[in-house]
Amino acid sequence: MSRQGDQITWVRETQHLDFMDALRQLADRAGIDLHEDANAGPARKERQEAMTAMDRAVTWYHERLLNSPDARPAREYLRSRGLSGDVARQFKLGWAPDEWDALSTALKLNEKVLSDTGLGFVNKRDRRQDALRARVIFPIFDPSGKAIAVGGRILPSSGNEPRPDGRIEPKYKNSPETPIYSKRRTLYALNFAKDDIVKSGEIIVCEGYTDVIAFFTAGMPRAVATCGTALGEDHFKIMRNFATRIVLAYDADSAGQSAAASVYQWESQHEVDVFVAKLPKGTDPAELAQRDPAALQESIENAAPFLRFRLDRVLEGANLKTAEGRVRAGESAMHVLAEHPNELVRDIYIQDLVGRLGLDQDILRARVREIAGNPASGRFVRSPMSLRLSAARVQPCPVRGSRRCVSSCTALPL
Repeated sequence: MSRQGDQITWVRETQHLDFMDALRQLADRAGIDLHEDANAGPARKERQEAMTAMDRAVTWYHERLLNSPDARPAREYLRSRGLSGDVARQFKLGWAPDEWDALSTALKLNEKVLSDTGLGFVNKRDRRQDALRARVIFPIFDPSGKAIAVGGRILPSSGNEPRPDGRIEPKYKNSPETPIYSKRRTLYALNFAKDDIVKSGEIIVCEGYTDVIAFFTAGMPRAVATCGTALGEDHFKIMRNFATRIVLAYDADSAGQSAAASVYQWESQHEVDVFVAKLPKGTDPAELAQRDPAALQESIENAAPFLRFRLDRVLEGANLKTAEGRVRAGESAMHVLAEHPNELVRDIYIQDLVGRLGLDQDILRARVREIAGNPASGRFVRSPMSLRLSAARVQPCPVRGSRRCVSSCTALPL
């Protein structure tokens, strides 16, 4: 397909960048010093120094992983997670040695640059100190491929060993917010994934770096992850530029805890569809990619719409063999349904609930409308309508032939 427009438009459309990022990329390629306004010179110079330092740091960490003898445990750990040398090179993974100031000394980084990048700080002894030690490094890039931050994972063998002060090191430590890095506006691996995202029309959102890489190794190089923060408004603004089908590849509990009201708002506002991958219970993408990559692919292909996933979670945990169990499941399901802002969508799922629970459609519809109009209303079983629903559920038994079923009858149709 042919495209028309100037060079800036071309870069924006092909690289999926906003206007200023596209302009900066073209200026960098041409060797032009771009001044955005009269006061932007010093700030831009500081930003460029920070970007250069981060790029050098990522390269330094990467070379340590590939070549340094002290990085052998890190290489073994990566291999145990199914991450080969080729994968390490593709994502430019690195190793931060167990030394106080190896990075800042090797790169001769001054205090200002250390602070502006989050790569280090000045300690109580007034000495420069690296922020990350004895960790596998996962570089974080902007959509154009420039390094802007790093995340570090401690090796499993040292994760539970307390420090001299008694504290236990967290599994992950990430760069703080800096002039070149905003967590709420960054998606890990988007620079690597964007081409396949655009090609497929789908973006997979994970919880961690290794989960993202797992999707790449399993033949789905369109995964990204948030960087130590919850999925938010700015993330959706970014993702909308690349694809309209967004699949959450979280574990079941995390996916179920997503803020439903926000997800529905983002679906409507950004014209996207949010799905949830149904991963086997107790597994994460990284584990599944090693054990059964075909199952991981299937979980994405069969991902359920966000509302469907939440309703299925309610019904899967319910006892549908008794009338009381179905009424309780209906109660919970109606509160889930009522959170969706579109009445037409709610009505479609109501019809599905009628078939699965054998409850009265008109009563379900009225009750969902009531809850939606007054979210603080009482629980379903305590409302007068619940009594009507329970009474409506008593009907001729198709198996026993008695005039009415009792609540313990398992012959009630599902």
